[in-house]
Order: sequence, then structure tokens, then C-alpha cells
Amino acid sequence: MHLRNFILFSNIDSFRFALGIVPSEGLQANNEDGLLPLVAKGDGQAMKKCIDQYGPLVWSIVCRRISERNDAEETCQEIFTEVWQKAGSYKPSVARESTFIGLIARRRSIDWQRKQNRLPLLTDLESIPEASAATPLAGINLDRELLWNALEQLPKKTRELFTLHFVKGMTHEEIVQETGLPLGTIKTKLRRGLIDARKFLKDFTPEEASKR
Repeated sequence: MHLRNFILFSNIDSFRFALGIVPSEGLQANNEDGLLPLVAKGDGQAMKKCIDQYGPLVWSIVCRRISERNDAEETCQEIFTEVWQKAGSYKPSVARESTFIGLIARRRSIDWQRKQNRLPLLTDLESIPEASAATPLAGINLDRELLWNALEQLPKKTRELFTLHFVKGMTHEEIVQETGLPLGTIKTKLRRGLIDARKFLKDFTPEEASKR
């Protein structure tokens, strides 16, 4: 499947998260509760629904404190692992599920930040300030046509890497095998591609798209 067809017709949640396009925390109020008791019983499908349901909320909380995308993704995984482990302690009479999960996300994010503050300051290509693009674009109503029009502004080589990573689901290491490019180059091109895509999306309007 080509990147264009993927963007226009497929489930692009993973790509939305990578771009930082998530609903604002306030939009989570309509989420239905009732998943965590099932998760506590070891229901794998309920856990998958939980990730789908609360993934945007967790991502938005994490990205407020963690700017590097890889670190943010790893923290999100740790958060949902803790949700799986602690679902049995959830009490519906005390709080909504979104509140319970949000508290875990905030604590994990703060713990990560404190840990980083204790580490010596090291600067390299993979941690330059432009990585702050992970800051969420909360509440954006994503139009697929506009997204594709924005992505068309990216270099062809970057779009090819997007296809391998997001459409085919390849890991960075698998892309190395497929393309022969160095791992650092792949990570940098993917990260910078997402940064540029976000910039294009911020400036892109339906009027501009109609002129193209």
C-alpha cells in the first residue's frame, strides 16, 4: 500500500500519535468506563481497547514533559504496563478510568523528568531542541486530504521511510536491513520528517489545498 492510500483510507492512529495530533484532555470526558475491571481479570481484548481509548490522553500527558519521541513512546508503554498490573486497584466509586490512568501517566512522566535532571547534560544529534515537536497538537480535527497535501511537501526519500515505518510497520532496525542506510540516519530522517510535517500542518489551510 502506498503512503497516500494509507493516509486517506486506513487506520492512521499510530501516525496521528507520532505527529502529536491528539484530542485535548477535556475531550476524554465522553469515554466509557468499564474497561479496567475486565483488564484486572486478564482480558487481553479489554486491554487493547483500553490502549485505543486512552492512548491519546496518555500521549498528551507524556509529551508535556518528554520531548524526544522515542522516550515518549517508551514511557507510554511503561504506563500501560503499569495500568495492566494495577487495574485491580481501580475503584469506580473513587474516580473515572481516565483519571486513574491519567494519574499513572503524570507520575511516570514526572519520574522520567526527575531522572533526566539527575543525569549529566549530553547533547548530540538525536537530542537536539527540534525534537520538541513531540509537544501535542491537542484537539486538532485532522482532515486526511489536508494531511496528505502536507505530506506531499516532504522529500520523496522521507515519504519512502514513512511508508516503511508506518505503513509496513517496520522497526528502525528492519529499515536498516531494507535500505542499507545507517540507523542514526533513519532515526534522524524520520524525526525531522515528522517535525516538518507538523509545521506544514500548522500552516496548511483548506484554501491553500484547493489551490494545489
